[in-house]
Amino acid sequence: MENSERESVVKVKVNEDQCSIAEEKVIYRGWKAIPFVIGNETFEKLGAIGTLSNLLVYLTKEFNMSSIRANTILSIFNGTTNFATLIGAFVSDTYWGRFKTIAFASVASLMGLILIDFTAIFGNLHPPSCSEQDRSSNKCIGPTGGQMAFLAAGLGLLIVGAAGIRPCNFAFGADQFNPNTEFGKKGVNSFFNWYFFTFTVAQMLSLTVIIYVQSNVSWSLGFGIPAILMLMSCALFFMGSKLYVKVKANGSPMTSVAQVLVVAFKKRHLKQPEEPWLSLFVYLPPNSINSKLPYTHQFRCLDKAAILTPEDKLNTDGSAANPWRLCSMQQVEEMKCLVRLLPIWAAALVYYIVIVQQHSYATYQALQCDRRLTKHFEIPAASYYVFLMIAMTIWIPIYDRLVVPFLQRRTGIEGGITVLQRIGAGIFLSIVSMLVSAIVEERRRSLVLTKPLSGSNISSMSGFWLIPQLALAGLAEAFAAIGQTEFYYKQFPENMRSVAGSLFYCGMAGSNYLNSFLISVVHRTTEGAATGNWLPEDLNKGRLDYYYYLITAIATVNFGYFLLIASWYKYKGTGIDSSTLEVEVTEKVA
Repeated sequence: MENSERESVVKVKVNEDQCSIAEEKVIYRGWKAIPFVIGNETFEKLGAIGTLSNLLVYLTKEFNMSSIRANTILSIFNGTTNFATLIGAFVSDTYWGRFKTIAFASVASLMGLILIDFTAIFGNLHPPSCSEQDRSSNKCIGPTGGQMAFLAAGLGLLIVGAAGIRPCNFAFGADQFNPNTEFGKKGVNSFFNWYFFTFTVAQMLSLTVIIYVQSNVSWSLGFGIPAILMLMSCALFFMGSKLYVKVKANGSPMTSVAQVLVVAFKKRHLKQPEEPWLSLFVYLPPNSINSKLPYTHQFRCLDKAAILTPEDKLNTDGSAANPWRLCSMQQVEEMKCLVRLLPIWAAALVYYIVIVQQHSYATYQALQCDRRLTKHFEIPAASYYVFLMIAMTIWIPIYDRLVVPFLQRRTGIEGGITVLQRIGAGIFLSIVSMLVSAIVEERRRSLVLTKPLSGSNISSMSGFWLIPQLALAGLAEAFAAIGQTEFYYKQFPENMRSVAGSLFYCGMAGSNYLNSFLISVVHRTTEGAATGNWLPEDLNKGRLDYYYYLITAIATVNFGYFLLIASWYKYKGTGIDSSTLEVEVTEKVA
């Protein structure tokens, strides 16, 4: 890699006041800027995950909540956090740009972590401690309204922080590479892999070191460490400020979406043109950062928005005089890109239900297993999730450095395989993971009923038997999660790439809500069944393995649906005569 490839200077024409054209130099520093971007993300994740991963235990042990109430709060928090990324993405793409949005959100996250740490430091901000005997007889004093309000304020600031950081970090990192050079294109592909690599390392440290401090030293120190790490995250992000390419906000991208829908509805009675790629209204604004898209045959009802009628007027520069009466073919094709993505996103939503189980019920499984590592030390139940992270951490560098180059030589495709093939591989592995989870749970329950640990209701099965299901889930994430982020980034119009980042987290949010709904249905349906409640408070009295088999069946159906949709999907930039599936993205920075 030579310096000319590492740091490229591009002159971009910028429309100023629609009167004169100026040239602005854009310096793409590529990997020189990435350490600051990934460093910010790593420390932010260390802080946020270090606090949230053990929050379920904190709420039940220190705030004296029931497991059902604590689970409900966390599910609502996780769902709201991920859906809030849509708001953050909209603010970024429309008003602030990604740099300012990440900066504001980082500070909000820091304040949220400090408030949560205060609930552990100050005795009047959490309920009085409760013995296990009182806890088993439901005699513990719960949190007051004021204590809950203070905790909610901390969680609320974390939601604000996540809303800005999560959807923007992917795109902000990719912005640092020149999309017009071969080095830049490869850099973007590699960036997604290494982004998730550092992300998983951060999770591993959170799920081991920080959780150990919280569980065995003190909650105040255990929550204080994440706050300090978040402070380091903010400092590192601002240190790289002068190196960044800062793509400016380009106005509301949702306005164009609304215009296409409104105009297509108004012109719904018009006759469909026989050769729309030749007759539809064509216009691309000179200051647009979006790449020009060829015509596609899908969703032809939207084409009517670009039919030029005698009533439609044009400006002297060729644009539509009234964009709410006439849209360009470019706008229509951008709208088609969004509509085409939704069925893929729906499949990803169902896929993530499997991963949610490894966050929640796998922890409860670990609580009911023999977690002893030595005579005097046992692995915290919440730390078993680290094995999912280890699988990702090991596989991602192997995939990026060995598997991808090998596949590139075989297939000639830039990423070795298409992003949809990568997502499909992840969905398949998630099915295997869920099937293994059911088999392991069946064995765990059998042993707790026949050979429990002496004097307890804990299964004699070692907690290490949970590793295969978690490792398979980690491999599934290495394929599906990274594939999704790359897919959304490349398939969305360039002026909506923050929204593209939020779509990944909205899928996670939808999965959390869908999982909660599924648990509620199973709980109510099986409560009076002959087999008994599948999901009671005590897993030893339930049939979690049946629940896992149910999810396996749902995931299998979803995999078939995904294969069908993937075969139908048309990649952005592939016109009616194009056979390639790789997207060539040309982006101008305004």
